[in-house]
Amino acid sequence: MSFTPSLDFILREGLLTAVFQPITSLRQSRILGYEGLIRGPSDSPLHVPERLLGEAAAAGRLFELDVLCRRVIIRRFGELGLEGLLFLNVSPAALVDPQAVQGSTLAMARDAGIAPQQVVIELTEQQPIADFGLMCKAVEHYRRMGFSIALDDLGAGYNSLRHWSELRPDYVKIDKHFVQNVHNDPVKRQFIQSIREIAHGLGTRVIAEGIETRAELETLRGMEIGSGQGYYFARPQADPPRVLGQQDLAYEGQAGGRRRLPGQTAGVLCRPNPSVGPELELGRVVERFQRDAALKALTVVEAERPVGLVRRQDILALYSQRFTRELHDRSPVRYFMQRDFLVASADMPLEELSAMVTSTEDVEDVFIIVDEAGHYLGMARLLDLLKRITVLQISYARYANPLTQLPGNVPLNEYMDGLLNEGVNFVVAYCDLDHFKPFNDYYGYARGDEVIRALGSLLLENVDHVGDFVGHVGGDDFVLVLAGGDWEQRCRRLLQAFDAMAPGFYEPEDLASGGIRAKDRQGRETFYPMLSLSIGVVPVSPDRFHSHLDIAHTASEAKHQAKAMEGSSLFVDRRRSILPQQSRETANNKLSNAPPA
Repeated sequence: MSFTPSLDFILREGLLTAVFQPITSLRQSRILGYEGLIRGPSDSPLHVPERLLGEAAAAGRLFELDVLCRRVIIRRFGELGLEGLLFLNVSPAALVDPQAVQGSTLAMARDAGIAPQQVVIELTEQQPIADFGLMCKAVEHYRRMGFSIALDDLGAGYNSLRHWSELRPDYVKIDKHFVQNVHNDPVKRQFIQSIREIAHGLGTRVIAEGIETRAELETLRGMEIGSGQGYYFARPQADPPRVLGQQDLAYEGQAGGRRRLPGQTAGVLCRPNPSVGPELELGRVVERFQRDAALKALTVVEAERPVGLVRRQDILALYSQRFTRELHDRSPVRYFMQRDFLVASADMPLEELSAMVTSTEDVEDVFIIVDEAGHYLGMARLLDLLKRITVLQISYARYANPLTQLPGNVPLNEYMDGLLNEGVNFVVAYCDLDHFKPFNDYYGYARGDEVIRALGSLLLENVDHVGDFVGHVGGDDFVLVLAGGDWEQRCRRLLQAFDAMAPGFYEPEDLASGGIRAKDRQGRETFYPMLSLSIGVVPVSPDRFHSHLDIAHTASEAKHQAKAMEGSSLFVDRRRSILPQQSRETANNKLSNAPPA
C-alpha cells in the first residue's frame, strides 16, 4: 500500500524541492539571475504548486508554507553556487503576518552565503492586500536590510497598478497573458509599451514572463523590454543552466542599419580601465575608488571575461549607510557588482552598438568592450559613442538618396574599399528594374516613386547578416553588398518577392493585358510587359579586385547580362569567382518558379 504524504507531513518533514528558472537579459546573452520555485513530493497530488498553495490556504497554514519555501529555495541556491539574483516568491500576507520573525529571511541568506543584495523579494498577489500602510512598512523594512522588491504578474492581480504606485518596486514582471502571441496582437503591444513608459519614468526595471517563441522574443526586444524569462530559454529545473543555450540571443540590431564601415567599430571607443577579481573584498574596492577620484567604474573579471560592473556612485552610496563598513568590508565584491551590463565586441559596427545601447530601459554611461573570444579589453563611454554616431549620421545624410534615404555612391564605394583593405570576401549584387522608364512615363512620377520606395524596402528586408549593405546609386539602380554563404538563395527569394509585388502597381485593365502600351524612345507605341527585376552578381575577393572601380565595372556588366534575359533574372559572373562552381547551369538562367538546383 503506497503512502501519500499529507500537507501536515510535508510541512513537518520539509518535503519540498526547489527548482530555478533563469531570468535573462534580452539584449545580451547573459543570465541575470533565477526565480526560485517550489515543488511538492513527486508522488503526491501536492507536487503541483497550485494544489499545494490551495490546500495550505484552506488549512490556514499559508504562512508556515511560505517560510518553508523560502528556506528550501535559499539553501538550495547557495548549495548550487548559482550566480546573480535570486527572485524569491513571497506572499504579501506573509510579510505582515503576526508570526513573522524580523530578520529571518536575512539570516537564511547569510547562512547560505548569499548577500542580501542578491535577493529580490517577489510579491505574488494571490489575494487582496488588506492593509496597504502595513505592507509599505514591511517592504521598506526589507529594503533597509538590502533586499530589492519585485511585483509579480503585473496586469493579472487585484490592484496591480495601485501596488506599483504605493510600493515602488525595483522590478515589475509583466504577466504572461500579455506576452503570449504579442507579435500578433496590437492591443497587447500597446499595453506592454505603456508599462515600459511608466517603468522608465519611475526607474523600475521590466521583466517579461512567459516567453515561449522566437517571434515573442524579437517583438519584446524591439519594444525595448530589457529582461525576460520563459520556456524559450529554459524550463524550471532542479539544476538550472549557468549560461544560455544556442537561442541566438545576441542583439541583432535593425536590418537596414547594419553597416560595418571600416574603422567605425566599437574597438575605436575602447579605453583602458582597471579590473578586479570577483573575490576581492569590498573594502579594498572602496579604497581603489577613494585613491582615484577619476575612476568611475571597475570591471569585475574572471578567467579574462567580464562578469560584473562596480560603479563608483553605487558603492559609495552603499557605504554612506550605517554599519555598512562593519557588515560588508570583508565581503567579496561579487555580492555587490552589477550583473546586467552592456558588452560590445570590438568588431561590432557602431550603428549596431548604438541600437543596442538605446534599446535599454536605462541608458548607461559606460559599457564594456571585449575581443572576439569574449576577453576583457577595456571600457567605452556613451559620450564618445554619441560623438561618433553624430559624425556618421551627418555623413549618411549628406550622401543619402532623398527618395529612399539609403546611402548613395560615396558611402557605398568607401564601404567596398574598406572591405577590400581588410581582406574580406563578399558578394556585390547590382539590382535594376526592367521597363521602369515607360512605366514611369505612363503612370506618372508619383507611382514610379512608389515602386522605387517599395523596392528599397524589399532590399532592406533581405539584409540579415552583419556586414550586409544596401546602397541606392540613382534612379531605379540599387547595389547590395552581401555577407554569408546564402547570397544566391537570398537573391532568388528577392526576385520571387518582387514578382509577387509588381502586379499591385498596375491598374486592373493593364493587369489583365499583362502590361502597358507606351511610347519608346523613338516615339513609337510599344507594348511593355510588367515590371521585373534583374540582378547581376559578382563574388569579390581582395586578391582579384583592387578597388570599388574594378567592382563597379564588373557588376555593371553582370547587370546587363541579367537584363538581356526575359523577366526577373539572376546572372552570376564567375570569371573571377572565389566561390565553388556550384549551380553554374542554373545561376545564369532566367528565374523560374522551381527551386534552384
